[in-house]
Amino acid sequence: MQNALQAQWIYRAILSPRQLHERMVEFWSDHFNIEFSKVGYLKVIDDREVIRKHALGKFSDLLKASTKSPAMLAYLDQTVSRVGAPNQNYARELLELHTVGVDGGYSEEDVAGLSRALTGWTIQGRGVFNFNAALHDWGAKTVMGMTIPAGSPALGAAGVLEAEQIIEMLVAHPKTATYIATKLLKWFVTPDPTASQISAITSVFRATKGDIKLVVRAVLNSGWMASAPLKFKRPFHYLVSAIRASRATVTNTTNMISQLNALGQPLYLWETPDGFPDLFEYWSGNLMPRWQFATTASNLRTGQIIIDTAPYLAGTSDAAIDLIIANYFGGEMDLGTRTALLTFLRAGTFNDTRVRETISLAIASESFQWY
Repeated sequence: MQNALQAQWIYRAILSPRQLHERMVEFWSDHFNIEFSKVGYLKVIDDREVIRKHALGKFSDLLKASTKSPAMLAYLDQTVSRVGAPNQNYARELLELHTVGVDGGYSEEDVAGLSRALTGWTIQGRGVFNFNAALHDWGAKTVMGMTIPAGSPALGAAGVLEAEQIIEMLVAHPKTATYIATKLLKWFVTPDPTASQISAITSVFRATKGDIKLVVRAVLNSGWMASAPLKFKRPFHYLVSAIRASRATVTNTTNMISQLNALGQPLYLWETPDGFPDLFEYWSGNLMPRWQFATTASNLRTGQIIIDTAPYLAGTSDAAIDLIIANYFGGEMDLGTRTALLTFLRAGTFNDTRVRETISLAIASESFQWY
C-alpha cells in the first residue's frame, strides 16, 4: 500500500494537467506531514480526503479536515491522550507547524490548555474520527486568550465543541495568516520574502478568509515571478520534471520509487512533523545520485516508462539540441551549455545511444537542477 501511494503521486505529478494542484498537494503534504510507516493505511485516506480534496480550497476546511484525520491523530499520539494524562504532541504541532507558527505568541500554558481541550479526540474501528467523552478533561481551560469554561460529562458529544472553538480561533488568528503567507512566498517566489510581500499576501489571506486559490493567485503575480531568484529542485521535483519533460510513454511509476529513494526523498517517509526541508543547503549535497538518475532516465527504452528518441533523430544534430532545449528547458538555455551539448553530440555517431547520452547530460546539467 505504501508503494501504491508513492507511485500514484509520482504518476499524477508526471501526467496530470493540474500541475498547480500537484504543487499544492506537495506543499500541504509537508505542512501537515504524516509518516506512513507510523500510521499505515490511514495515510491513504488522509491523502485523498484531506490534502488532495482541499489543496486549493479554503484553509479553514483543510485545517479542520486535518484535525479530525485519523492519520494525523495517530501520527501525533492524540489517540493516547486522555484526562489526567494529556499528550501534548498534537496540540504543540497544531500551534507551531499548522497555524500560528513558532513565533505566534503562544506559551507552554497554551499548549497545555489545548492538549486538555483535545482530550477525547481519538479514532475507532479501522480509522474513523471519534470524540470519546469519557476521555475528555472537562475542567476550565485558556488558550491564547480564549477561555473555555468548565463543562460536565453530561454534555457528552458536545464536548467536541471546546477544541473546535479554539481551532476556529486559530484559523482566524492574524499570526496564522502571516505564517501561511510567508511559507507560500518561500515555496513559490523567494527564500527571503520582503516585509511588503508578506504583508500583501497576509492581507489577501485575511480578506478572502483563507481562500487558498486566491492567495496563490496573488503570490504568483507576474511582477514577483519575473524577478524571482532561481530555486533548487528537490529530488521529487527533479525526478518528475525530468520524466514529464521527456514526453515519455508512462504506464506505471513503481520503478521510480527506488530512484526517488536513491535521490533522498522517499515520499511519505519523513519522520518528523515539519515535513521535507525546502532549503538549497539541505539538498545540494546529493548531486551524484542526481547524475546517476539522469543516466537511468535517459535510457528508459522499455518497461513502465519509455522515452522515444525518434523525434530527436529525425533531423540534424542542431535540430536535436534545439528539441532538447525546447522540451527540457522551456526553450531557454545559455549559449555555453548549448555549445557543450552540441559538441558532445557531434563527437560521436548520431544515433539513439548518442542522443540518449546527450539527454542525460542535459538532465544532469546545472541548468536543469534549478527552476
